[in-house]
Amino acid sequence: MTGPALRQPADTHALGEAAEGLFAQLSQALQQGLQQQPDKPEETPANTLRALWHLAAGRPLSAQAAAAAALPPLTAPQRERLHALVGERLAGRPLAHLTGRQHFMAMELLAGPEALIPRRETELLGRTACALLGELVHSRAAPVAIDVCTGSGNLALALAGTAAAARVYGADLSPEALDLARRNADHLGLSSRIDWRCCDLLDGFDPELLGEVDLLVCNPPYISSGRLAAMPGEIAGHEPRLAFDGGPLGIALLNRLVREAPRFLRAGGWLAVEVGLGQGRAMQQRLEAQRRFRPVRPVQDEAGETRVLAAQLA
Repeated sequence: MTGPALRQPADTHALGEAAEGLFAQLSQALQQGLQQQPDKPEETPANTLRALWHLAAGRPLSAQAAAAAALPPLTAPQRERLHALVGERLAGRPLAHLTGRQHFMAMELLAGPEALIPRRETELLGRTACALLGELVHSRAAPVAIDVCTGSGNLALALAGTAAAARVYGADLSPEALDLARRNADHLGLSSRIDWRCCDLLDGFDPELLGEVDLLVCNPPYISSGRLAAMPGEIAGHEPRLAFDGGPLGIALLNRLVREAPRFLRAGGWLAVEVGLGQGRAMQQRLEAQRRFRPVRPVQDEAGETRVLAAQLA
Protein backbone atom coordinates (compact mmCIF):
# COMPACT_ATOMS: atom_id res chain seq x y z
CA MET A 1 0.00 0.00 0.00
CA THR A 2 1.40 3.35 -0.94
CA GLY A 3 0.00 6.80 -0.37
CA PRO A 4 0.23 9.96 1.74
CA ALA A 5 1.52 9.91 5.28
CA LEU A 6 -0.94 8.44 7.73
CA ARG A 7 -2.62 10.70 10.25
CA GLN A 8 -2.51 9.32 13.76
CA PRO A 9 -5.99 8.22 14.96
CA ALA A 10 -7.26 10.24 17.91
CA ASP A 11 -7.97 7.16 20.02
CA THR A 12 -4.29 6.14 20.06
CA HIS A 13 -3.48 9.29 22.04
CA ALA A 14 -5.77 8.15 24.84
CA LEU A 15 -3.85 4.86 25.07
CA GLY A 16 -0.56 6.55 25.82
CA GLU A 17 2.68 7.39 24.12
CA ALA A 18 3.86 3.78 23.74
CA ALA A 19 0.66 2.68 22.00
CA GLU A 20 0.74 5.78 19.80
CA GLY A 21 4.27 4.99 18.69
CA LEU A 22 3.42 1.33 18.06
CA PHE A 23 0.47 2.29 15.88
CA ALA A 24 2.59 4.73 13.87
CA GLN A 25 5.37 2.17 13.40
CA LEU A 26 3.10 -0.65 12.24
CA SER A 27 0.96 1.63 10.08
CA GLN A 28 4.06 2.71 8.21
CA ALA A 29 5.14 -0.91 7.74
CA LEU A 30 1.75 -1.81 6.27
CA GLN A 31 1.68 1.28 4.06
CA GLN A 32 5.08 0.46 2.60
CA GLY A 33 4.74 -3.31 2.42
CA LEU A 34 1.32 -3.91 0.90
CA GLN A 35 -0.34 -3.05 -2.39
CA GLN A 36 -3.86 -1.64 -2.03
CA GLN A 37 -6.38 -4.10 -3.50
CA PRO A 38 -8.97 -2.14 -5.53
CA ASP A 39 -11.64 -4.76 -4.81
CA LYS A 40 -11.18 -4.18 -1.05
CA PRO A 41 -11.14 -0.39 -0.69
CA GLU A 42 -11.98 -0.59 3.01
CA GLU A 43 -8.63 -2.25 3.76
CA THR A 44 -6.56 0.90 4.14
CA PRO A 45 -3.34 0.61 6.18
CA ALA A 46 -5.05 2.23 9.18
CA ASN A 47 -8.16 0.02 9.00
CA THR A 48 -6.03 -3.07 8.48
CA LEU A 49 -3.98 -2.27 11.56
CA ARG A 50 -7.09 -1.49 13.59
CA ALA A 51 -8.58 -4.88 12.68
CA LEU A 52 -5.35 -6.67 13.63
CA TRP A 53 -5.10 -4.63 16.84
CA HIS A 54 -8.59 -5.75 17.88
CA LEU A 55 -7.77 -9.33 16.91
CA ALA A 56 -4.65 -9.29 19.07
CA ALA A 57 -6.86 -8.10 21.93
CA GLY A 58 -9.19 -11.07 21.37
CA ARG A 59 -11.97 -9.39 19.42
CA PRO A 60 -12.18 -10.40 15.74
CA LEU A 61 -13.58 -7.61 13.56
CA SER A 62 -13.62 -6.86 9.85
CA ALA A 63 -11.70 -3.84 8.59
CA GLN A 64 -14.92 -1.89 8.23
CA ALA A 65 -16.17 -2.72 11.72
CA ALA A 66 -12.76 -2.06 13.24
CA ALA A 67 -12.68 1.42 11.68
CA ALA A 68 -15.56 2.48 13.95
CA ALA A 69 -14.49 0.65 17.13
CA ALA A 70 -12.30 2.28 19.79
CA LEU A 71 -8.89 0.69 20.15
CA PRO A 72 -8.38 -1.23 23.41
CA PRO A 73 -5.13 -1.20 25.40
CA LEU A 74 -2.84 -4.17 24.72
CA THR A 75 -0.85 -6.23 27.17
CA ALA A 76 2.77 -7.14 26.39
CA PRO A 77 1.79 -10.60 25.04
CA GLN A 78 -0.94 -8.99 22.93
CA ARG A 79 1.57 -6.54 21.46
CA GLU A 80 3.76 -9.47 20.49
CA ARG A 81 0.73 -11.11 18.92
CA LEU A 82 0.00 -7.90 16.98
CA HIS A 83 3.53 -7.87 15.55
CA ALA A 84 3.07 -11.49 14.43
CA LEU A 85 -0.28 -10.70 12.81
CA VAL A 86 1.15 -7.74 10.91
CA GLY A 87 3.94 -10.04 9.71
CA GLU A 88 1.39 -12.56 8.42
CA ARG A 89 -0.51 -9.81 6.61
CA LEU A 90 2.69 -8.50 5.03
CA ALA A 91 3.47 -12.06 3.90
CA GLY A 92 0.24 -12.03 1.86
CA ARG A 93 -2.32 -13.75 4.04
CA PRO A 94 -5.69 -12.04 3.43
CA LEU A 95 -6.92 -9.85 6.26
CA ALA A 96 -10.31 -11.60 6.30
CA HIS A 97 -8.56 -14.95 6.77
CA LEU A 98 -6.61 -13.58 9.72
CA THR A 99 -9.60 -12.01 11.45
CA GLY A 100 -12.16 -14.57 10.27
CA ARG A 101 -14.51 -11.67 9.52
CA GLN A 102 -15.70 -9.71 6.48
CA HIS A 103 -18.30 -6.94 6.30
CA PHE A 104 -20.99 -7.17 3.62
CA MET A 105 -24.20 -5.14 3.37
CA ALA A 106 -24.36 -4.30 7.09
CA MET A 107 -23.60 -7.93 8.04
CA GLU A 108 -20.45 -8.95 9.91
CA LEU A 109 -19.79 -12.30 8.25
CA LEU A 110 -17.49 -15.18 9.09
CA ALA A 111 -14.76 -15.56 6.47
CA GLY A 112 -12.20 -18.20 5.62
CA PRO A 113 -10.35 -20.01 2.83
CA GLU A 114 -13.38 -22.21 2.11
CA ALA A 115 -15.00 -19.56 -0.10
CA LEU A 116 -14.31 -16.32 -1.92
CA ILE A 117 -14.09 -13.35 0.43
CA PRO A 118 -17.17 -11.17 -0.25
CA ARG A 119 -16.21 -7.94 -2.00
CA ARG A 120 -17.77 -4.53 -1.69
CA GLU A 121 -18.38 -4.51 -5.47
CA THR A 122 -20.82 -7.42 -5.02
CA GLU A 123 -22.97 -5.22 -2.79
CA LEU A 124 -24.27 -3.70 -6.05
CA LEU A 125 -25.76 -7.09 -6.92
CA GLY A 126 -26.93 -7.50 -3.34
CA ARG A 127 -28.76 -4.18 -3.33
CA THR A 128 -30.29 -4.87 -6.74
CA ALA A 129 -31.48 -8.34 -5.72
CA CYS A 130 -32.85 -7.16 -2.36
CA ALA A 131 -34.76 -4.35 -4.07
CA LEU A 132 -36.32 -6.85 -6.51
CA LEU A 133 -37.24 -9.18 -3.66
CA GLY A 134 -38.74 -6.26 -1.77
CA GLU A 135 -41.00 -5.57 -4.74
CA LEU A 136 -41.93 -9.23 -5.10
CA VAL A 137 -43.19 -9.60 -1.52
CA HIS A 138 -45.97 -7.14 -2.34
CA SER A 139 -47.39 -9.44 -5.02
CA ARG A 140 -46.30 -12.88 -3.79
CA ALA A 141 -47.10 -14.20 -0.31
CA ALA A 142 -43.91 -16.29 -0.14
CA PRO A 143 -41.61 -15.52 -3.07
CA VAL A 144 -38.94 -18.10 -3.91
CA ALA A 145 -35.35 -16.89 -4.26
CA ILE A 146 -32.28 -18.97 -5.15
CA ASP A 147 -28.68 -17.82 -4.85
CA VAL A 148 -26.38 -20.10 -6.87
CA CYS A 149 -22.60 -20.03 -6.47
CA THR A 150 -23.46 -18.87 -2.96
CA GLY A 151 -19.93 -19.21 -1.54
CA SER A 152 -19.96 -17.90 2.02
CA GLY A 153 -23.71 -17.32 1.68
CA ASN A 154 -23.46 -13.53 1.65
CA LEU A 155 -26.14 -12.91 -1.00
CA ALA A 156 -28.53 -15.58 0.28
CA LEU A 157 -28.19 -14.14 3.78
CA ALA A 158 -28.84 -10.61 2.52
CA LEU A 159 -32.01 -11.85 0.80
CA ALA A 160 -33.19 -13.77 3.86
CA GLY A 161 -32.62 -10.71 6.02
CA THR A 162 -34.60 -8.54 3.61
CA ALA A 163 -37.80 -10.61 3.43
CA ALA A 164 -38.68 -12.97 6.26
CA ALA A 165 -41.58 -14.39 4.25
CA ALA A 166 -39.40 -15.43 1.30
CA ARG A 167 -38.29 -19.01 0.72
CA VAL A 168 -34.55 -18.61 0.19
CA TYR A 169 -32.18 -21.27 -1.12
CA GLY A 170 -28.40 -21.13 -1.33
CA ALA A 171 -26.51 -23.53 -3.61
CA ASP A 172 -22.84 -24.22 -4.24
CA LEU A 173 -20.76 -27.01 -5.77
CA SER A 174 -18.27 -26.83 -2.88
CA PRO A 175 -19.17 -28.64 0.37
CA GLU A 176 -16.56 -26.55 2.17
CA ALA A 177 -18.14 -23.30 1.00
CA LEU A 178 -21.58 -24.51 2.06
CA ASP A 179 -20.26 -25.38 5.51
CA LEU A 180 -19.07 -21.78 5.86
CA ALA A 181 -22.43 -20.51 4.57
CA ARG A 182 -24.28 -22.60 7.18
CA ARG A 183 -22.03 -21.26 9.92
CA ASN A 184 -22.74 -17.73 8.72
CA ALA A 185 -26.47 -18.40 8.88
CA ASP A 186 -26.07 -19.63 12.47
CA HIS A 187 -23.85 -16.65 13.28
CA LEU A 188 -26.53 -14.21 12.05
CA GLY A 189 -29.54 -16.08 13.42
CA LEU A 190 -30.92 -16.78 9.92
CA SER A 191 -30.61 -20.58 9.76
CA SER A 192 -34.37 -21.15 9.75
CA ARG A 193 -34.82 -18.93 6.67
CA ILE A 194 -32.44 -20.63 4.22
CA ASP A 195 -32.30 -24.09 2.64
CA TRP A 196 -28.76 -24.99 1.52
CA ARG A 197 -28.06 -27.32 -1.42
CA CYS A 198 -24.74 -28.80 -2.54
CA CYS A 199 -25.11 -28.98 -6.31
CA ASP A 200 -23.84 -27.73 -9.66
CA LEU A 201 -25.79 -24.53 -10.39
CA LEU A 202 -29.47 -25.58 -10.52
CA ASP A 203 -29.03 -29.36 -10.77
CA GLY A 204 -30.13 -29.84 -7.17
CA PHE A 205 -33.54 -28.25 -7.79
CA ASP A 206 -34.73 -30.12 -10.87
CA PRO A 207 -37.68 -30.82 -11.09
CA GLU A 208 -38.64 -29.50 -7.67
CA LEU A 209 -38.85 -25.80 -8.53
CA LEU A 210 -39.40 -25.76 -12.29
CA GLY A 211 -41.38 -22.63 -13.14
CA GLU A 212 -41.65 -21.65 -9.46
CA VAL A 213 -38.71 -19.31 -8.86
CA ASP A 214 -39.33 -15.58 -8.45
CA LEU A 215 -35.72 -14.48 -8.16
CA LEU A 216 -32.53 -16.21 -9.27
CA VAL A 217 -29.28 -14.56 -8.15
CA CYS A 218 -25.70 -15.41 -9.02
CA ASN A 219 -22.23 -13.97 -8.50
CA PRO A 220 -20.43 -16.51 -10.70
CA PRO A 221 -16.74 -17.07 -11.39
CA TYR A 222 -16.01 -14.64 -14.26
CA ILE A 223 -12.22 -14.38 -14.53
CA SER A 224 -10.94 -15.96 -17.76
CA SER A 225 -8.63 -18.94 -17.20
CA GLY A 226 -5.81 -17.22 -19.10
CA ARG A 227 -5.76 -14.32 -16.65
CA LEU A 228 -5.43 -16.44 -13.52
CA ALA A 229 -1.63 -16.50 -13.63
CA ALA A 230 -1.58 -12.70 -13.48
CA MET A 231 -3.86 -12.47 -10.45
CA PRO A 232 -2.36 -11.17 -7.19
CA GLY A 233 -0.86 -13.94 -5.07
CA GLU A 234 -3.08 -12.85 -2.20
CA ILE A 235 -6.07 -14.04 -4.23
CA ALA A 236 -4.68 -16.93 -6.27
CA GLY A 237 -2.71 -18.36 -3.37
CA HIS A 238 -5.39 -18.16 -0.69
CA GLU A 239 -8.89 -18.15 -2.21
CA PRO A 240 -10.45 -21.17 -3.99
CA ARG A 241 -9.87 -21.24 -7.75
CA LEU A 242 -13.35 -22.70 -8.19
CA ALA A 243 -14.75 -19.35 -7.03
CA PHE A 244 -13.15 -17.17 -9.72
CA ASP A 245 -12.16 -19.34 -12.72
CA GLY A 246 -14.82 -18.59 -15.34
CA GLY A 247 -13.37 -20.70 -18.17
CA PRO A 248 -11.56 -19.62 -21.36
CA LEU A 249 -13.60 -16.43 -21.85
CA GLY A 250 -14.70 -15.95 -18.24
CA ILE A 251 -18.38 -16.41 -19.05
CA ALA A 252 -18.84 -20.21 -19.08
CA LEU A 253 -21.13 -20.30 -16.03
CA LEU A 254 -22.90 -17.09 -17.01
CA ASN A 255 -23.81 -18.57 -20.41
CA ARG A 256 -24.98 -21.80 -18.82
CA LEU A 257 -27.11 -19.96 -16.27
CA VAL A 258 -28.74 -17.87 -19.00
CA ARG A 259 -29.69 -21.11 -20.78
CA GLU A 260 -31.02 -22.86 -17.68
CA ALA A 261 -32.75 -20.01 -15.86
CA PRO A 262 -35.96 -19.86 -17.98
CA ARG A 263 -36.86 -23.43 -16.95
CA PHE A 264 -36.93 -22.43 -13.29
CA LEU A 265 -38.22 -18.86 -13.35
CA ARG A 266 -41.93 -18.22 -13.33
CA ALA A 267 -43.32 -15.70 -15.83
CA GLY A 268 -42.35 -12.30 -14.44
CA GLY A 269 -39.52 -13.75 -12.37
CA TRP A 270 -36.08 -12.13 -12.32
CA LEU A 271 -32.52 -13.23 -13.03
CA ALA A 272 -29.88 -10.98 -11.44
CA VAL A 273 -26.16 -11.63 -12.04
CA GLU A 274 -22.82 -9.95 -11.47
CA VAL A 275 -20.53 -9.63 -14.48
CA GLY A 276 -16.83 -8.85 -14.77
CA LEU A 277 -15.40 -5.61 -16.08
CA GLY A 278 -15.99 -5.39 -19.83
CA GLN A 279 -18.51 -8.26 -19.91
CA GLY A 280 -21.68 -6.25 -19.37
CA ARG A 281 -22.58 -5.30 -22.94
CA ALA A 282 -21.94 -8.75 -24.41
CA MET A 283 -23.95 -10.51 -21.68
CA GLN A 284 -26.79 -8.02 -22.06
CA GLN A 285 -26.92 -8.80 -25.79
CA ARG A 286 -26.80 -12.52 -24.98
CA LEU A 287 -29.83 -12.19 -22.72
CA GLU A 288 -31.74 -10.03 -25.18
CA ALA A 289 -30.98 -12.44 -28.04
CA GLN A 290 -32.81 -15.20 -26.20
CA ARG A 291 -36.02 -13.16 -26.50
CA ARG A 292 -37.18 -14.74 -23.26
CA PHE A 293 -36.17 -11.81 -21.07
CA ARG A 294 -37.88 -8.43 -21.18
CA PRO A 295 -36.61 -6.08 -19.96
CA VAL A 296 -32.87 -6.50 -19.41
CA ARG A 297 -31.60 -3.80 -17.06
CA PRO A 298 -27.88 -2.97 -16.82
CA VAL A 299 -26.78 -1.61 -13.44
CA GLN A 300 -23.65 0.54 -13.34
CA ASP A 301 -21.16 1.00 -10.55
CA GLU A 302 -19.77 4.36 -9.40
CA ALA A 303 -17.33 4.38 -12.32
CA GLY A 304 -20.12 3.90 -14.87
CA GLU A 305 -19.21 0.27 -15.60
CA THR A 306 -22.00 -2.29 -16.01
CA ARG A 307 -21.41 -4.80 -13.22
CA VAL A 308 -24.93 -6.21 -12.75
CA LEU A 309 -27.63 -7.34 -15.14
CA ALA A 310 -31.24 -7.82 -14.05
CA ALA A 311 -33.49 -9.57 -16.56
CA GLN A 312 -37.19 -10.35 -16.22
CA LEU A 313 -38.65 -13.46 -17.82
CA ALA A 314 -41.40 -12.50 -20.24
